[in-house]
This record gives sequence, structure tokens and C-alpha cells, in this order.
Amino acid sequence: MPELVFFSGTMDCGKSTLALQIEHNRSARGLQGMIFTRDDRAGEGKLSSRLGLVTDAVEVEDDQDVYAYVVDHLSKGGRADYVIADEAQFLAPEQIDQLARVVDDLGIDVFAFGITTDFRSKLFPGSQRLVELADRVEVLQVEALCWCGARATHNARTIGGRMVVEGAQVVVGDVDQSEDIGYEVLCRRHHSRRTTAASARAGVLSPDVLPVDAVSRT
Repeated sequence: MPELVFFSGTMDCGKSTLALQIEHNRSARGLQGMIFTRDDRAGEGKLSSRLGLVTDAVEVEDDQDVYAYVVDHLSKGGRADYVIADEAQFLAPEQIDQLARVVDDLGIDVFAFGITTDFRSKLFPGSQRLVELADRVEVLQVEALCWCGARATHNARTIGGRMVVEGAQVVVGDVDQSEDIGYEVLCRRHHSRRTTAASARAGVLSPDVLPVDAVSRT
């Protein structure tokens, strides 16, 4: 039976790498897929991995009907044995519904990849809808690590190395950026205390840090 599968994890845990691997494995066996993406780090119409791999993709627009796009492709004699949707957290809930229709009405597997929560630890609307609709939700087993060495569970937005919790939900960026605005993966403890790698190195304590933490640093 065809499935809608949501592969989820933090930034830097290999989601796009896995998407490219699935594409490679299936295309190597003579299958043809359609790849959708939104706001990839490599630019419009690209699916890229931090390992340097990249392939062309369909850039999903704000009001685009993904189901209608696939139907139009098939009606023109195109082929789609599977669909890959990367950066799925940026899709609208209605577009996630359309991906579910691709599975249910057209009998095509859909593999969606995305992060679940934003830099404020709030669900992305697209990810929330995927959790609600997916036949399976797979948490990626490649664990990203916080600067302290613990498993990273949260995505943090940084400005000049300092964590921020206000601003637009979507600002395209990447981890370990040299620019002022970047992203960093943190464990829950350090996300809640807003302690990034840079602030830890500088010895800057958040007001939320417990006294025992301050003592342990001395």
C-alpha cells in the first residue's frame, strides 16, 4: 500500500541526505520520481545536503496545488513512481493535504522530510499537519549534538552567536553560518536557558541558568 511518510529531526541530522539517498536508490532501479522543495539553502529549485550533494527539484510556491501539479504531469504522459518533498515544514497545511491525496487518490508513495519545530520550539504548521496525517512518522536515527555533547532536540536561531526567540517563523539559513543570523542545534536544557556555543565560550550566563550551573562553571 502506498504511504505518506514523514521523516523528521532537528537541523543537521541528515534529512536532506536521506532524501537524496532515497532518490538515488529508486532511480538506480529504473523508477522515476518527482522532487519538491521549498526554501532550500542551495537556492530555488534545489534539493541539497550539507555533504555537498545536490539535485534539481520543483520549488513549491505559496498557493501552488501540489496534487494538481502531479496530476498535470501524469496527464501529459509523465511518470511519477514516488514523490519526495523536502523542507516540508515550510509547506502550508493545505499542501500537506494535497500530498496525502497523491497517496490516496493516485497510489503514489510520498516521502516528506522536515524539522518539526521552529526556533521558538513551536510546531511548524506544515509539520503539524504531517504528524496528523502521515501513515508513519520516522525520527531520524542520526543524532545531531548540542555543543555540550548531549543529543540536540531543539533548533535555535542566533544573531551574532546569541540565541533569539522573536522574529518571523521562516528565515532561510543554515547551521554554523558566518553571517550574523544563523542557526544552531541545542539540547532542551540549553535551549531553555538560551546558552549557545558562543555564549558558553564567552562565559555569558542566561538569567534562566540555575545557581548550581554558575557554581559548576567556577
